[in-house]
Amino acid sequence: METATTTQRDDLAVVLVEPRIPGNTGCVARSCAAARVPLHLVDPLFELDDARLKRAGLDYWKSVCVRVHPSWEAFYAYWRGVETSDKRLVGFSKLGARPHAETGAYRRGDWLLFGSEDKGLREDAMEACRQSGGIRRIPIDETHVRSLNLSVSAGIGIYEALRQLDGPPV
Repeated sequence: METATTTQRDDLAVVLVEPRIPGNTGCVARSCAAARVPLHLVDPLFELDDARLKRAGLDYWKSVCVRVHPSWEAFYAYWRGVETSDKRLVGFSKLGARPHAETGAYRRGDWLLFGSEDKGLREDAMEACRQSGGIRRIPIDETHVRSLNLSVSAGIGIYEALRQLDGPPV
């Protein structure tokens, strides 16, 4: 993917683990561009030249730094090699024990992980989050809806983290 033409934050990142729907990934990329947050994609995923992906991200792809990792194991090795002592993996799942908006939930160096639309975060990713920054839950009324859309969840997570860190870059 292209390198971002704008300055990206170095204290927050978004990771989509095995996303399945191009439009959702495009929408997340757009949110990342708006917040200047880098985006990591973990294979397997769809073809990145998919027309629906480009349509969903419109012309924002040039404004987000996207890195594709060939597998969860490759991403995790990459993340462990990032040289900063403050990094944490913070997962999002409807199975999370703590609410996403809890005071002090985020800190600089967090990597926000979201799983696939059909399966959520895989178990080894969940375990890595449990050992690091924990797993957050976005509360919803499950009477009529079983989950939120991936791109909606990512947007909520990004902007709550930014609000707690220092507010969104406006």
